Amino acid sequence: MAPQNSAVRPEADLDLADQLGHELVRFMRLITKAKSQVAKHGPDGIERAAYAILFCLVHEGPQRTSKLAESLHSEISTISRQSSSLVQHGLVERQADPEDGRACLLAPTAEGLRVFDENRKHRARWLAEVLGDWSQEERETLNELLARLNTGIEKNNPSLSDTAGTAQAKGASNA
Repeated sequence: MAPQNSAVRPEADLDLADQLGHELVRFMRLITKAKSQVAKHGPDGIERAAYAILFCLVHEGPQRTSKLAESLHSEISTISRQSSSLVQHGLVERQADPEDGRACLLAPTAEGLRVFDENRKHRARWLAEVLGDWSQEERETLNELLARLNTGIEKNNPSLSDTAGTAQAKGASNA
């Protein structure tokens, strides 16, 4: 089925999308609350936010600070401060960039990989508890649909110009 222009979507589609939006906002609030109930700093003294850097490095490989800032939608100064903490704690190391010897790449160390794996296992245990009364089929379906939703969001990243165009189209159709 070919994607439709958002200005001509049936009202039922928009109602379902609005319900999904509500549940996603609720989900984000609950995740934020759960994260805030965990100490701001981990047991090793590292800011919890710095683990996002480690996550990117483990999953996407060594990167420059600027690419990490772009990936994490953060300021380079914030990424620099957090990555310095990760380096001081031995979780990340600086390596020469093979494409430009003047620049450096950040990469996880063996200890960084161990700490990442420990955090991943902790998250998996928590999620298994949350989904403990779901059937295997429901959990598999959730994973499939969430992956599909994430892919759709990645492919259809909204921009201000898209929003303005949609609003203009709606205004024209209501006139």
